[in-house]
Amino acid sequence: MAGLEIVQIPCLADNYGWLLHDPASGLTAAVDTPDAAAIQAALNARGWNLDYILNTHHHSDHAGGNLALKAATGCTVVGCRADAARIPGIDITLDDGDSFALGNHVARVVETPGHTVGHICYLFGADRAAFVGDTLFSLGCGR
Repeated sequence: MAGLEIVQIPCLADNYGWLLHDPASGLTAAVDTPDAAAIQAALNARGWNLDYILNTHHHSDHAGGNLALKAATGCTVVGCRADAARIPGIDITLDDGDSFALGNHVARVVETPGHTVGHICYLFGADRAAFVGDTLFSLGCGR
């Protein structure tokens, strides 16, 4: 199985978005959408089409680009059931212990409320990757 390709995209003044691409299936997901234009530019530069948005929580610096990207690509928006009413364009809701598959790459969903009521992390264990939103700050805002 080909490895999950992960691209970090600088967004706003001190934030990041992420692209996840499964070369085997051709599927691509954005983890959070702080800046739709930056994410679309990264997609275009690689010739990838956006299939999913995986939101960690509803704040605009994580979900603010959802509607623009969904309108441009027809992608499916995924996020936490507990905050579904506040995640723009949400199509699929997830709870603690659920999983999400991007091709053969499977993320375990872990609810981490505190920053928001409906905050989740996506743990791609086999790929040794975790997308934790604002559960853990390592650079930029909140450090």
